[in-house]
Amino acid sequence: MAKKHQLRILKTSDILIGALLRAPSQAIHRRIIQELNAAGFDELRLPHIAVFQFPGPDGVRPTVLAERAGISKQAMNQLLKSLEGFGYLQRANVKDEGRTRVVRLTRRGHNAYLRIYDILLKIEDEWAAELGPKQFAQFKKLLARIWDGPLLK
Repeated sequence: MAKKHQLRILKTSDILIGALLRAPSQAIHRRIIQELNAAGFDELRLPHIAVFQFPGPDGVRPTVLAERAGISKQAMNQLLKSLEGFGYLQRANVKDEGRTRVVRLTRRGHNAYLRIYDILLKIEDEWAAELGPKQFAQFKKLLARIWDGPLLK
C-alpha cells in the first residue's frame, strides 16, 4: 500500500521551492496593485498583472500574452476587454495579416506600465536593504541564471 505524503511543515527551511517563489511573487503583485490604485489607476486588480507582466503587452498578440501568463485565450481576452474598457489598451488589427490582432497600450496604459516599473525599483531597493546589497545582488544573479538556463524550458 502506497504511503501518503503528509504536509507537516514545521519550519521555514522545510518549505519547498514552489511556495518559496510563489509567496514573494504574490506579495509583489499585491503591492503593485495597491500602489497603482493609490496612484489613480484604481480600476486595476490582481488579475490584470497577467497582462502587464514583463516584458509588457504593447505590440503583442493576445495568444502570446495568454501563453506568458499561463491562462486560456478566453481568460486573457476577458482581461484585455476589461482593460480596453478602462482605457489602458486597444486591440488593433495587424496590417496585411488578416484577422491577426495585437495589443497597443494607450497613454494611460503606458503610464501604468511606467508606474509598475517605478514600484518594482522601489521594491528592489527595499529588498536590498533587508538582505544587504551583496546578498541581494547574489540573489538576483542566481535568479537570472535560472531565467537564462534550462530549468525554465
